[in-house]
Amino acid sequence: MAYPFQLGLQDATSPIMEELMNFHDHTLMIVFLISSLVLYLISLMLSTKLIHTSTMDAQEVETIWTILPAIILIMIALPSLRILYMMDEINNPALTVKTMGHQWYWSYEYTDFEDLSFDSYMIPTNELKPGELRLLEVDNRVILPMELPIRMLISSEDVLHSWAVPSLGLKTDAIPGRLNQATITSNRPGVFYGQCSEICGSNHSFMPIVLEMIPLKLFENWSVSMA
Repeated sequence: MAYPFQLGLQDATSPIMEELMNFHDHTLMIVFLISSLVLYLISLMLSTKLIHTSTMDAQEVETIWTILPAIILIMIALPSLRILYMMDEINNPALTVKTMGHQWYWSYEYTDFEDLSFDSYMIPTNELKPGELRLLEVDNRVILPMELPIRMLISSEDVLHSWAVPSLGLKTDAIPGRLNQATITSNRPGVFYGQCSEICGSNHSFMPIVLEMIPLKLFENWSVSMA
């Protein structure tokens, strides 16, 4: 999760988030190089006293500054499209979880099990135990197995919500009457926090998301105890 005064992205937990962070660094480097070049040219124009009349009609320069931006856009677009298709594609999910947004809590249903569903409410500040995080802890965590492809079906029963977990690279809108899909694959066990990322009313800030990724054997024991 994020820590105070953090400037960068959260540590990646899923392959998708790792790809997104690499793409972020790739694009940021291109932006940095373009900004440096433009700043250098501006400073050069302001500091020089020479006037080059020959540059008023230079076909070569015009060709370069037309083709070069197109090449840069292609360098950004190709990896972006690759990640976009990776995020949408899911083959043979090991588990499907349906998430419903409400004002102002989340409900979860494990559709592969006969009767395994629960609501997840934020724990009030005055009920927090030592070490728990204010505005982020819930009474019922979403328990999922690690290192397996998991499909999340996300919708809403009232207004627009958004189910977002930054360290997993997830942010999917919960829209009434529409079923959106997201893919979760965690490389390591742990507890990962998120929040509703769509302004949905007065208690929008009080509907956190907590995912607990555990080994498959422990998940099987948990599902048996919950059934």
